[in-house]
Amino acid sequence: MRIITVFFVWLCVSISACATGSDPLSDEDTAGGLKQALTQSANIAVDKLGVENGFLENPKVKIPLPGSLQKVEGLMRTLGMSKYADGLIVTMNHAAETAAAEAKPLLMDAVQEMSVDDARAILTGGNDGATQYFRNTTSEALTQKFLPIVKNATDQAGLVKKYNEFAGKGAKFGLVAEKNANIENYVTQKTLDGLYLMMAEEERAIRNDPMGQGSKLLQRVFGSLK
Repeated sequence: MRIITVFFVWLCVSISACATGSDPLSDEDTAGGLKQALTQSANIAVDKLGVENGFLENPKVKIPLPGSLQKVEGLMRTLGMSKYADGLIVTMNHAAETAAAEAKPLLMDAVQEMSVDDARAILTGGNDGATQYFRNTTSEALTQKFLPIVKNATDQAGLVKKYNEFAGKGAKFGLVAEKNANIENYVTQKTLDGLYLMMAEEERAIRNDPMGQGSKLLQRVFGSLK
């Protein structure tokens, strides 16, 4: 009888331990893990891009002239006007770097405002679910914040007026997208695209290798998807 009793106690403890190990994630854990992943992704993106040459020397996010103007760029270089084209590209990328450095407070606000429902959707939303959440919740506010920063940076270059005049004429004939007819709008959009791209890469790394993360919470939350 004693052996049966001991075995029964052991069996109960074992079952309890197994159940604990397989308990579904709590809402608190899910939200906490997603907020941590979002914070990590945002910090890395800003730290990479919001510095001198962060855009200019990163081929993944370097801002070129708009596609339709690249044909003109080729002609300019053929005519010995490379200095003009290079100067404009450098100016645009440095403006983007200046703007990106100011993004962190707004991104952190978006993290804090994330709901439990948001967290659940993000967790199962694919490799860039968190990044898409950021894009949907911060792009409008970041655009408003970036525009004056970009304008201030580009106003200091005499090339800007020429760009706007040329691109504006191109837009009338459908050669340049209307949103790209103004250098501030174009650079602002490219700045956002660069930030979200870097965030998506970091998010993908977390999802692909949750056990390689230093945070136990990230390991548990994203490891549950494996």
